[in-house]
Amino acid sequence: MRNSNLAFKLAGVGLLSLVIAGCAANQDNVATTGQPDEKVAVAPPPPPPPPAPTAGQAVIVTGSRVAEADYASVSRRPAPTVIGIPPVRVPTDPGREQYDGEEVSPVRLTSAEPVSTFSVDVDTGAYANARRFLTQGQMPPRAAVRTEEMINYFRYDYAKPAGRSQPFSVNTDIARTPWNEDTYLMRIGLRGYDLPREDRPPANLVFLMDVSGSMGQPDKLPLVKTALAGLAGELSPQDRVSIVVYAGAAGMVLEPTNDTKKIRRALDELSAGGSTAGGAGLKLAYNIAEDSFIKGGVNRVILATDGDFNVGVSSQDALIELIEEKRDSGITLTTLGFGQGNYNEAMMEQVANHGNGNYAYIDSALEAKKVLGEEMSSTLFTIAKDVKIQVEFNPAVVSRYRLVGYENRALREEDFNNDAVDAGDIGAGHQVTAIYEIVPAGTKGWIAPRRYEDKPSQTAQSHEAEVAQVKLRYKLPDGDKSLLIERLVKRSELLQAKQPSGDFAFASAVAAYGQLLRGDNLMKGFGHSDIETLAGSQDDYWRQEFIRLNALAGSMKGG
Repeated sequence: MRNSNLAFKLAGVGLLSLVIAGCAANQDNVATTGQPDEKVAVAPPPPPPPPAPTAGQAVIVTGSRVAEADYASVSRRPAPTVIGIPPVRVPTDPGREQYDGEEVSPVRLTSAEPVSTFSVDVDTGAYANARRFLTQGQMPPRAAVRTEEMINYFRYDYAKPAGRSQPFSVNTDIARTPWNEDTYLMRIGLRGYDLPREDRPPANLVFLMDVSGSMGQPDKLPLVKTALAGLAGELSPQDRVSIVVYAGAAGMVLEPTNDTKKIRRALDELSAGGSTAGGAGLKLAYNIAEDSFIKGGVNRVILATDGDFNVGVSSQDALIELIEEKRDSGITLTTLGFGQGNYNEAMMEQVANHGNGNYAYIDSALEAKKVLGEEMSSTLFTIAKDVKIQVEFNPAVVSRYRLVGYENRALREEDFNNDAVDAGDIGAGHQVTAIYEIVPAGTKGWIAPRRYEDKPSQTAQSHEAEVAQVKLRYKLPDGDKSLLIERLVKRSELLQAKQPSGDFAFASAVAAYGQLLRGDNLMKGFGHSDIETLAGSQDDYWRQEFIRLNALAGSMKGG
């Protein structure tokens, strides 16, 4: 994670007085278009937003509270009707959306780079966002696809941890690669322990809701309200929810409460209008979270927006510095993305990473129920933080390898033992899956043998019974010093490996799907019809939906 040296100070009332004008300003490394060879259907221009609030209607903010506020611009208009089905949407223009895609991971020579280190990732936003494009008859931009989020959208049959002394189990297995007869897949799977409802710590949640004009479309604010109303129904008596909104200015529309009726009534009264003072809203939400801080509990800001910050914060580095400062004080950040057309996914995914929270994209009421209802425990209740994985391959057994996905989670080798380096968190019941594609020594691989390449060392040859050493570091939620888990992957697993079956076959199918959407040129002609065969027959709704989405992608690409 990067660290910023910019100072955040609140000067004045209502808006942040930062020298800034939109988190999306840093465009140099952000991909904003689909691929050149993609035919993109351009959406008609959206209807003009409602008028911005006048001076007499603005929400006035002092410190972390609202003074003499007239909420007419954001909370007293009749609320749009909220229905429990996805809205009908026209195809969007991905050229107006912002993605920060990485190149597909390169192949590594084990003799030169035997160690691979990365931070875990439990986000799922890329999968749901790609689904949105496919159901509208468009291929998602390659920069919008992160294969690890595709894989981790689904649950697998990993063993439960034996107890809470070690918060997650570690599972490894090897199978032959379905798309390459010369390589193998090595899977690493983590599963966190489940947390019964009665054992959950109290939660202090601040809903930070974008009610600017850009949120007025049916797949934005109405869906936000549906999502957060569902989460309100999951609260226990010890939990507290506050609601902060931002449009032309920021204000608090609901004091901390656990009264579900009050929460839903406040949500129902919100409507969209005005520009986007996102920075002011975020600062206010953090202030309120600090005022209601629960020691030993969950303290989290949940940001729901289309990511279109265009007033109040101008430097993404400055925004990240604020988020990291609050993260280190115990307040984490989850981002929920909505809508299309002006969607800034690059900002949504990055700030959630820096805030030790999760990023999800909500494209339907059903997805809202999945993320904020069925998966609430894993989303909110952290059981292990700063989780890092490091794999050292034995060059006497593995000549080449590549990590499938996790490009934007890569860490330096020295970061693994450095407890000051931030990494991903695992929540109760969470699962994390990572897949490596490996080439056994002495067999044909992606890179031809080098004339002057050294032979494996005597040390490597003396451990020829080992494929790799897998190491994990993590901290307990209230800990500052990391704990270490080590696991050896035996060569016998490689020698006995067969084609993947069951859960491993499905995970491999999802990995292949993600890589095809990314345009990976090492898939050796493996197509969407092959993915369908590999995935097999499924009786789970979400897996059945995956098979349909894969077929959609195949029909658009002709294979």
